[in-house]
Amino acid sequence: MERLSLVSQDHLDQDELNIRIAGRGGQGIIKLGLFLAEASVLEGKNVVQTQSYGPEARGGACRTDLVISKDEIDYPGLRRIDIFLVLDQEAYVKYSPLLNKKSIVIYDSDLVKPGKADYKLIGFPFTKKALNEFGNTLFANIIAFGALVAVTGIVKPETALYVLNKRLKRYNQENLKAFIEGYEMVVKVPLIH
Repeated sequence: MERLSLVSQDHLDQDELNIRIAGRGGQGIIKLGLFLAEASVLEGKNVVQTQSYGPEARGGACRTDLVISKDEIDYPGLRRIDIFLVLDQEAYVKYSPLLNKKSIVIYDSDLVKPGKADYKLIGFPFTKKALNEFGNTLFANIIAFGALVAVTGIVKPETALYVLNKRLKRYNQENLKAFIEGYEMVVKVPLIH
């Protein structure tokens, strides 16, 4: 499958990737991190996943950080952000300090307005896509997961779909379709024919 040249291959061939996924409570951010962690482990990678959220059950900024490596991980925290997937403006502002010139920010263009930046910005209308395709914004995180996998190639789409199928019993078919929609927002060739 052909990926758009949104991310340089050198960036993705690093032995270790530091990924931050952020949004607000209720968007499924923590679950998204767990899905990516499980898919990475299934592909033989080492993973450390941490999470942080405010006292609000819903609505407050939250994040999950992942260090994904081919080798043993010697430090469980992020030293930098290589890939930042962000679905909320407050979370973008709060959790962006570790961004640098080599960072890649994938953001929901419906909810995040990053402004001018030194790092690479890639915006997709995840929320609008969720509303148009499913009539509900709850699927925006899974659409974003599909786009993240397509942009970065960090795990195989088949592995991500396997994890989603295993973990999401409620609205299972909709979630699988949402992942494919997000993946195909980026990739030229359809994932399923």
